[in-house]
Amino acid sequence: MRILTGITPSGTLHLGNYFGAMRPAIELQAGGDAFYFIADYHSMISITDPEARRRYTLGIALDWLACGLDPAKAVFWRQSDIPEVCELMWLLGTLTPMGLLERAHSYKDKLAKGIAPNFGLFAYPALMAADILLFDTNIVPVGKDQKQHLEMTRDIAIKFNHTYGETFVVPEERIAEEVAVIPGLDGQKMSKSYGNTIELFGDEKALRKKIMGIVMDSRTPAEPKPDADKNLAIQLLKHVAPKDVAADYENRLRAGGLGYGDLKKALFEHYWNYFSAARTRRAELAADLGYVEKVLSDGAHRARATADQVLVRARKACGLR
Repeated sequence: MRILTGITPSGTLHLGNYFGAMRPAIELQAGGDAFYFIADYHSMISITDPEARRRYTLGIALDWLACGLDPAKAVFWRQSDIPEVCELMWLLGTLTPMGLLERAHSYKDKLAKGIAPNFGLFAYPALMAADILLFDTNIVPVGKDQKQHLEMTRDIAIKFNHTYGETFVVPEERIAEEVAVIPGLDGQKMSKSYGNTIELFGDEKALRKKIMGIVMDSRTPAEPKPDADKNLAIQLLKHVAPKDVAADYENRLRAGGLGYGDLKKALFEHYWNYFSAARTRRAELAADLGYVEKVLSDGAHRARATADQVLVRARKACGLR
């Protein structure tokens, strides 16, 4: 069973990325057939600064390796090192209905936010389909916000197979419901576009200030909070603290007597400790960038071996040499 996931280098990775995509994917690598890539082609939709793209791409490589991605168990590469994905996108695009792309929630949401439409933004689902189908993927771990795109990938694969004969594996989604959406500092979904993130490996002082700045209601510490489970700090604490510790803080908040300041201090300390080992590992990797580049190059070589076979199969199916 092959699993595949990608993450776009459009900014600094945060808790939402980690719990929503990275950790579930890294846990799945134990199966021995995991394909993970840095989607730098996708980043071109939102980033036009070449240096920023290179910086974010390296940052993602460091973050994934620091958090436990094992090159001996998973194939890890840069998307742009596999140019075959762009050719497959064209083959798929010739069968992808305009109406399907126009219905994409992410496209409509970005237009509603005033983002100028372009071909890349519109065709994003077709490139995502190529990313997935190029590697005979069985399972794609996705967040709820990407669920529709995976369904579109399935539709595109089925239509290609119906038109040209059985060519592609039709993938299935996998969503970890309990961590599908991580709240940001403002209560919305944690997202770089909302500016409400808690970075994985940021500066200690700046991150402490961010967490201590979470806005709470005006109730005094002594007042019971029967809605303690809805408290943003409690929701985040449940991800980075042991279950019994998070439950204790929730019960104390519900009963009354726990101040919001103390709760936010606890959240920061547990968050900081949670990533302590990964922070040390990331510093070691940053001091040996030759190793990181070799991991990505070796991964691209391994990934391309599969991509070449699938692309040849697709070209042959639709009558190309």
